[in-house]
Amino acid sequence: MTPRAMTEPAFLVLTALVDEPRHGYGIAQEVERISGGRVQLKIGTLYGVLDRLTADAFVEPDREEVWQGRLRRYYRLTDEGARALEEEAVRLADNARRAVERLRLRQAEGLT
Repeated sequence: MTPRAMTEPAFLVLTALVDEPRHGYGIAQEVERISGGRVQLKIGTLYGVLDRLTADAFVEPDREEVWQGRLRRYYRLTDEGARALEEEAVRLADNARRAVERLRLRQAEGLT
């Protein structure tokens, strides 16, 4: 169980880091892609989420590099972060399954 309820931005940031370490802008782009453009993280929001995920040991700095004169910090998913993401994904899928079942019952009972 995670120490706090996982927000959608945190869930998406963890998901963005599953396949490889990414820098802040790369994370924001991947979150937008994963969400089909629905979620566009502003930089302040992104780094607030990264700070919380780092404090929870779900992500950790991977490396830093200079690109076009600016420092880029890359983050990677930890094993604990992968477990938390999996638990949250299972919880969300279970909730969605229950909602769909109840909606089908409602339709079958002619309540729509």
